[in-house]
Amino acid sequence: MRLLLVRHGQTPSNVRRLLDTGVPGPGLTDLGREQAEALADALAGEGIGAITASTQVRAQLTAAPLAARLGLDVAVDAGLREIEAGEVEMRGDDEAVARYFEVVTAWLGGDLTAALPGAPDGRAFLARYDAAVAAAVQRARAAGAGTLALVSHGAAIRAWAGARAANLSGGFVRDTGLLNTGVVDLRGDVDGGWTCETWMGAAVRAEQARAAGAGAAAEPGSVF
Repeated sequence: MRLLLVRHGQTPSNVRRLLDTGVPGPGLTDLGREQAEALADALAGEGIGAITASTQVRAQLTAAPLAARLGLDVAVDAGLREIEAGEVEMRGDDEAVARYFEVVTAWLGGDLTAALPGAPDGRAFLARYDAAVAAAVQRARAAGAGTLALVSHGAAIRAWAGARAANLSGGFVRDTGLLNTGVVDLRGDVDGGWTCETWMGAAVRAEQARAAGAGAAAEPGSVF
């Protein structure tokens, strides 16, 4: 199975640098809508046979042009939503953003007990994302699809890929960004595990070279 993890287009909260992780959340900016249309152009020839988006509006709006181009329906799964920000929700100050990423960085380092007050720990996040991926893969296989697109969120994609792709180190994921409508291309399956082939179009090699980088994890305005 080929799994394309796609980050949503730009939102007003991205522009304002806010930790906006609630449901349904904001829509897309004019630029975000342009990015979604460009994404449809970029992925139209990739053989995608199934699409699933999170319950957050920005993900569904990003998936819509691609689905229309391919004549597919968009399944919706709450498990693909962004990592919840808990008590720092809707804050954009440096302290709040740093606290949020300290938790994600701890997960990437193996400490899945880390959590912000009012938000789940890494075990809960991975459990719900794993379940969403498994359900989406099952739907894709039932449809005879070998390539599946999941439209999700920056921190969630990075945390899950870092935990589940055998060739991605925590350091690579921590230090490498994922821009709006950026794509992480994984190959494998739910039982046998996943390998990351490309990160935003750049090959990911055994040494987890930073050639695939698109900016540091500390770029808060481009992450949520």
